[in-house]
Amino acid sequence: MKLDRTSLALAATVLLWASAFPAIRVALDGYGAGGLSFVRLAVASLALAVVAPLLKVRRPRGRDLPRIVLVGASGMSAYQLLLNWGEIHVPAGTASLIVAVVPALSALLAAAFLGERLTLAVVAGSAVALGGAALIAVAGGDTRYTVAAWAVLAAAVAQAGYHFAIKPLLRRYTGLEVACYAMWAGTVLLLPLAPGAVRTALNAPVDATLAAVYLGVLPSAAGFVVWGHAVARLTVTAATAALYLVPVVALAVAGVWLGERPRPVELLGGLIGIAGVALVNRRPRPERARTAAGTSPRAVPTRRRS
Repeated sequence: MKLDRTSLALAATVLLWASAFPAIRVALDGYGAGGLSFVRLAVASLALAVVAPLLKVRRPRGRDLPRIVLVGASGMSAYQLLLNWGEIHVPAGTASLIVAVVPALSALLAAAFLGERLTLAVVAGSAVALGGAALIAVAGGDTRYTVAAWAVLAAAVAQAGYHFAIKPLLRRYTGLEVACYAMWAGTVLLLPLAPGAVRTALNAPVDATLAAVYLGVLPSAAGFVVWGHAVARLTVTAATAALYLVPVVALAVAGVWLGERPRPVELLGGLIGIAGVALVNRRPRPERARTAAGTSPRAVPTRRRS
């Protein structure tokens, strides 16, 4: 069966974002958490700046700059620093399982700050997802592992904050434009780390440098481009459902690339977390409700996000 471009874009997004977790482990050996955070965002920002005119990325309005700085600080700067620091002690595949709870956290934040409906499914699903992440965090039996796992969970909170904070921007800009603005803002915020990152790059192993460049060009820059292509042509629910595969692919890539083998308790915590996210994203079926009411089901238009 021939895959269309949208399906290929989703598949590419999953592979790119999943491969980022083991690539971080490789790059950390040469750059450390701070240096890698700056290098990855700087490379991604440069790549996006090159293609921005071709993708018709518009300049943001001045009144939106404070929010752009906010989303850049949370979804880019803080996320990178916390995730990279956490992966010093937490295996790549395990980190991907923790970060998988982001949709559940985003739903809670949207309900708390944007007035979105807080349903029983959202509350229960979020509790289940956080319980799975907490199980992973306490499973190591080592203080450094536990602290690092909580740092990865904090990175997930920062990423969730990004997802709900960009909603007002998405009313005026495309998803790709918002990603570009956030990436550029996050890079500027990490400029104090630039001198140290440059010094580290001079002595970093070749494989660490290649991994850092890969992270910037492919999972960060290209990942957002192909993700924007996919979500512009699918419903949000259909697009984000594919992201359930990210930790699965990350575990496989980490196993082949790094030889990692997650422990059963970590896999259990990851499965619990993904189950919680699935519960948060569960939607009632309008057709079934109409049939029960004695009316014939009709197609319900879905809202698309660009």
